[in-house]
Amino acid sequence: MQTNVLEYFERTTLQRAEKIAVVDRGALVTYGELRNEASALAGRLICTGATANSPVAVFLPKSKDAVISILAVLHSGNFYVPLDVKSPTPRLAAILQNLEPLRVIANKATQAALAKAGWPLEKTILIDDAPSPEANAHPLPSRHSGIIDTDPAYIIYTSGSTGIPKGVVIPHRGVVDYIDWARDCYAITESEVIGSQAPFYFDNSTLDLYLCLACGATLNLIPEELFAFPLQLMDYVRTAGITTIFWVPSVMTNVANFKILDNAEPPPLRKILFAGEVMPTRTLNYWRNKFPHALFSNLYGPTEITVDCTYYIVDRVFPEGDSLPIGFPCRNSDILILNEQDQPASGCEHGELCVRGSSLALGYWNAPDKTAAAFTQNPLNPHYPERIYRTGDLVHRNERGEILFMGRKDFQIKHQGYRIELGEIELAATAIDSLRTACVLYNQARQEITLFFESDENLSPGYIRERLSARLPKYMLPTAFHQLERLPLNANGKIDRLRLAASFV
Repeated sequence: MQTNVLEYFERTTLQRAEKIAVVDRGALVTYGELRNEASALAGRLICTGATANSPVAVFLPKSKDAVISILAVLHSGNFYVPLDVKSPTPRLAAILQNLEPLRVIANKATQAALAKAGWPLEKTILIDDAPSPEANAHPLPSRHSGIIDTDPAYIIYTSGSTGIPKGVVIPHRGVVDYIDWARDCYAITESEVIGSQAPFYFDNSTLDLYLCLACGATLNLIPEELFAFPLQLMDYVRTAGITTIFWVPSVMTNVANFKILDNAEPPPLRKILFAGEVMPTRTLNYWRNKFPHALFSNLYGPTEITVDCTYYIVDRVFPEGDSLPIGFPCRNSDILILNEQDQPASGCEHGELCVRGSSLALGYWNAPDKTAAAFTQNPLNPHYPERIYRTGDLVHRNERGEILFMGRKDFQIKHQGYRIELGEIELAATAIDSLRTACVLYNQARQEITLFFESDENLSPGYIRERLSARLPKYMLPTAFHQLERLPLNANGKIDRLRLAASFV
């Protein structure tokens, strides 16, 4: 029985030490080289006195060094926390304060941002420093072999409605069950070259990384800047021989909108997976037309689930405007669709999608109240303690028994593959001196984060975005702005969000 995720890497390295594991901007790293470098870095971690089963942050750009660091943390018997190197200083400081990691692995280019966020240099390990001679003197196998499958494997920080990011704690068992299912479901083998789009601080990267480690495939870290240029992106996919992708639909939509695949030889893609936001059927149909023999699959899952809890392998043509199903539960996950009375929704009745099973996160790091509110007792089981996660997503089943996503119960959205609490953007907006009141809504049809606000001054969108950039990552910045003399109020004296949303029609 597999009890931790590092066992994937160990088995593959024993069998395929000379196989290329990671491609990073032309640098080729074999599984054997990954093992040696990760072991050396793990030794450095242990030399610092890092205790087992504790958080270690990785503050590096997406790179082979980040992969080495993740494996080193696991080798040392701890769990990793990937952080965005582009995070605004207040956000990074808030995460570090909440996390209180034993150490942060960084490089000489990123350590300045850590210092600006108040992180002490003595608790930072620079990956580009040479290891000390004693770094390899520690019995590494004994450190991680004591980890069990209910221990944390990693933490992903996601947006929080109070302005404080939430750290979602994912156990080893969730990853193992998910990867074993995905390997079987999509018939992943060592021949795959997986073209990775998701940053490591986004949970979609879990599938890319661990499928490679489990199957002995090659992980190609596609340069981040290429995703802004669809022609160059698809040229890269073609020349790199990438066979499998797991991307957010907005990237695929950019390729379709510019008709990039019309006049060039198609890449050797044979498995095209997507998740993180709604896939437009127009985009799907364009890609299916260009890759008629490829497998297409829509996956769904919030960060509080180990990447995904439902999937749908596209098996028919969908007219433009039709909704693509999110499908059926992944293996060892169960989906409950509960109505407002916390009873199973009947027939095509809409209800909240709730999840139970091994895919559930352990909770939010250092946030017991938030954990208790989101991970609750299964109302259908009065007999013993059983947690479910309430996603806040509204769904229903169609006549085929497939689950269809309908929208959100609250003000949380999925945008560009990221889960965002609109309240966090509102909080940042109201911190701008000359802005009195703010309301942030999401225009689903145009996929725009829209800011409605009051101010005594005529504030330009550029001015607001500049101020917000100091507090929010780029993907959370509004792209539409409406300055009003007064925001409308409803009968309860609250901002009338429905009236504002009506302007989208």
